[in-house]
Amino acid sequence: MHRHLLGALVMSSLLLAPLFSSAPAAAEPASNQAAAEATAAAATVKPSDPGYHLGTGDQLRITVYNETDLSGDYSVDDGGFVRLPLIGQIKAQGLTLVDLEKAIEGKFAAGYLKSPRVSAQITTYRPFYIIGEVNKPGQYSYVNGMNIVTAVALAGGYTYRADDSSVYIRRNGSSEEESDPADETTRIQPGDIIRVSERFF
Repeated sequence: MHRHLLGALVMSSLLLAPLFSSAPAAAEPASNQAAAEATAAAATVKPSDPGYHLGTGDQLRITVYNETDLSGDYSVDDGGFVRLPLIGQIKAQGLTLVDLEKAIEGKFAAGYLKSPRVSAQITTYRPFYIIGEVNKPGQYSYVNGMNIVTAVALAGGYTYRADDSSVYIRRNGSSEEESDPADETTRIQPGDIIRVSERFF
């Protein structure tokens, strides 16, 4: 009888083992999927602002339809120009993407291509700068839609001496600072120089 009881116990354990061993395996893909979704969400880049004006340091992907040799990645140089095959340099500083597309189409249409179609996208914005009473002052990559709260967070947060009620911003190309609230309503732009001042005790 003991032999039959022992055999029954062994048989039961063999039947139940796959059920227990499969439980962690089922949970793991769900965990991996959640992690992948979080990573994808963090990596999502918002579309370029149609009203955004280009400047030195912006990285662009320019596509000339049906002309792979003319398409590629380009940057706005220190003079504010983009240099393209055939047409050479073209002024990009201060233009929107739509304006740049039209300007490039016009250049190609003037003796090079018949009815050219051009698309321009920003792949990397020029950086912004944050100085003063933050833990890690310096240059940081801009992401479309940023505000002063996210900018300060990138710079390691405020120091204990910081005035966290307002900031001073010198917009790209301007020599004057403006005072703005240090909250989500204050948007920043590529090329901005943000200064966090010391508070008065």
